[in-house]
Amino acid sequence: MDDQLALARSRFVEGIAHFEAGRLAEARSAFEAALGLAPDRPSIVANLGITLARLGEAQVAIPLLQKSTRLDPRHVDSWVCLGQIHESRGEWAAAAKALEQALALEPQHATLWVSRAHCQHRLGQLDAALHSFDRALANEPQAATIWSERGGLLRELHRLDEAAECFERALALGADRELNGYFLASVRGTGSVTAPPRRYVEALFDDYAADFQQHLVGQLGYRGFEVLLRPLLEAGRRYRRVLDLGCGTGLCGSLIQPQAEVVDGLDVSSAMLAEAARLGIYRQLIHADLGAFLNTATESADLVLAADVFIYVGELSPIFPALRRLLTVGGCLAFTVEKAAEGRDLELLPSLRYAHSAAYIRRLAGEAGFTVDRMFRAPIRNDQSGAVQGLYCYLS
Repeated sequence: MDDQLALARSRFVEGIAHFEAGRLAEARSAFEAALGLAPDRPSIVANLGITLARLGEAQVAIPLLQKSTRLDPRHVDSWVCLGQIHESRGEWAAAAKALEQALALEPQHATLWVSRAHCQHRLGQLDAALHSFDRALANEPQAATIWSERGGLLRELHRLDEAAECFERALALGADRELNGYFLASVRGTGSVTAPPRRYVEALFDDYAADFQQHLVGQLGYRGFEVLLRPLLEAGRRYRRVLDLGCGTGLCGSLIQPQAEVVDGLDVSSAMLAEAARLGIYRQLIHADLGAFLNTATESADLVLAADVFIYVGELSPIFPALRRLLTVGGCLAFTVEKAAEGRDLELLPSLRYAHSAAYIRRLAGEAGFTVDRMFRAPIRNDQSGAVQGLYCYLS
């Protein structure tokens, strides 16, 4: 028995050396051999589970890590690894529970507090998430990114002055000026129309893609795309080419496709485009920023759709002339915007979306050579405070 344990220890040490050198396949083999010789050694079980997780074999790693925590509830690395696996799989409650166990053992670990805050945020536990950010900052008060994330949470809680202080603190500590300047402008209410950084919009919708329709349509009651397209569908006109700007997962494209010879989609999010591609309704799907695309686009369209797109663009003065150039004579540009507050033409809201006034739309449309055929006000979606009012616009 002593020889068997000695051999198990030897293979375990080999596994550690392989793991630290990044030779994960070899580490796995060594740990599996050690486990065969000493099946209930917590350190072997834990290290094999962690190695399998690093190899991307989460399904096999999870039961080993769970066994490790039963054998040794104080094995913090097992709890951390479990939390990370569950978080990567979107299993937020399980992730938060594992991270809670890890933090009970290592409460000074700021990164774990941040991960726990992310999970609590996903679970809708915003006050608990704020507490976790506070614990993270207690350990790392100079961490600019944590101040920025805390500001984002306070923005969602409509504690705008506190959010602004966080973004200012993040900027003072060297955080990304473009991104945090944009966040700060959204909560200061200064009327600033700072352009949204592309990487923010792209990351937002890449992360959102898999749950987009369920969350937006199911939970937020988004019907803007249906309301926008209803008059076009009822008219029954056929279109040679439809250009679906900000096509997302294909909500508009699916509705208009029966009346179009060709539908092309554009989106800044590659993950959204991957979802849209599954529908098989688009001739081509273009991954690009709207402004950059319009600067070089040459193929005309007789219908351009932009449902819930301009709310992530802001200033439309360079957009309308480019769209007028692409639109065929007699063609239609149909889009939605959120309605700006009285007396404001264009404003960046705490939601990080832009709102536009009817007067602003009419002025820019006229300057670009458009005729406003129809414009009406109606809800677009719901949020925490109720229905979000929008403008439905049809230009030719």
